[in-house]
Amino acid sequence: MARALVTGGAGFAGRHLCAKLLSEGIEVVCVDSLVFGTGARHPDHWPCRPKGAFSFIHEDCRLFFDRSEERFDYVFHLAAIVGGRIKLENHALCVAEDLAIDASMWRWAARTEPGLVVYLSSSAAYPMSLQRAGVCQKLAEDMIDFTDAVGVPDLSYGWSKLTGEYLLKLYVEKYAGRAVAYRPFSGYGEDQDFSYPFPAICNRLLKQKGASEVFVWGSGHQCRDFIHIEDCVEFIWKTFRQLPNGASLNLSSGTPTSFIELAGMVTAEIGWTPNISGMTDKPEGAFFRCGDTALQSSFGLVPSIGLREGIRRMLDHLGRQNRRQRLDVDILT
Repeated sequence: MARALVTGGAGFAGRHLCAKLLSEGIEVVCVDSLVFGTGARHPDHWPCRPKGAFSFIHEDCRLFFDRSEERFDYVFHLAAIVGGRIKLENHALCVAEDLAIDASMWRWAARTEPGLVVYLSSSAAYPMSLQRAGVCQKLAEDMIDFTDAVGVPDLSYGWSKLTGEYLLKLYVEKYAGRAVAYRPFSGYGEDQDFSYPFPAICNRLLKQKGASEVFVWGSGHQCRDFIHIEDCVEFIWKTFRQLPNGASLNLSSGTPTSFIELAGMVTAEIGWTPNISGMTDKPEGAFFRCGDTALQSSFGLVPSIGLREGIRRMLDHLGRQNRRQRLDVDILT
C-alpha cells in the first residue's frame, strides 16, 4: 500500500484531500498543529470521519520534519498559516511564517527523498500587475517564469507561495527530486471557515433575507474564480502523477464572478431581490483573479460542480446547521 504524508491535512483543503486518498486505498499520515483561525479541525470533527489506514499527528510539521527520517511515496504539502482577506492584510508577518514552514519541508524532502512532493501553492503567487482594474487577464501557468523577472505577488502570502515554487524548482534541478505544484483559485465548500468570502456571503445573506439592501466587501465588482473543493481534489488526483516534473497547474473554473454577481445568485436562490452594494471601507484584494484553463483542459479537467449547484449545497448545509442550533437551544431551554 502506498503511503502519503499530508501536512496541514486537518485544514479545509487538507481534510478533503485526505478523504480522497483514503478512498483510493492510500495510507495517510496527517500532520497538523490545528492553529486557531486557519479553519483546521481535529479529525473527530471532520464532516466524514476518516476511514481506512489513517493516522493523525497533532504537531507543527516543522517538528515532524526535524525528527522524522521516514520515506513516503507521496508528500502533499498544504501546511500554511492562511485565512481570509483580513488575515492576509492585517497579519502579514504571521502569514510570512509560511516561508519557514516551506523551507523546512523542502530541506526534509531533500534528505529523505520521497517518491513525489505535491506542493499546494496559490493563485496569490501571480503578479498583481495582471490583476488590476482594466486588465482583466486570465492567469496562465507560464505567467510565472523564474528564468526572467517575476512580478510582485499578493502580499506576504503570495510571496511565500512564489518562494515555495522557487524552492520546488531548486529541489528538482539541484537535488534530482520529483515535485509538482498546484495553484488553487477561490476554492470553496460547505465546511469552509466563515473567514472566506463564499461561505461568509452565503451565511450573511441567509440571515438578512428580506432586507432591502445588502452589502459585499470592497467595490463588489472585484472578480474571483470560484471552484468547489471536490473539483480541486479530483483535479489533483487525476493529474499529480502525470504532470511533468517541476510543473505547475491551475485549479480553476475559468469563469470570473464578481462579488455582487455572487450575492445576486445567492439571494435569487434564497428567494428575494435586494439592492446589492459594495463596502469600500472593507478590503477588496485583487480586482480580477481568474485562471486560464487551457492547460487543465489538456488533461481533460472540467469542473463537475457549477457555481449555482455549489450555492445550493452551501445554503442547504447552512440551513441544516441553523436548524440544529435552534434545536439545541430549545433543548437547553
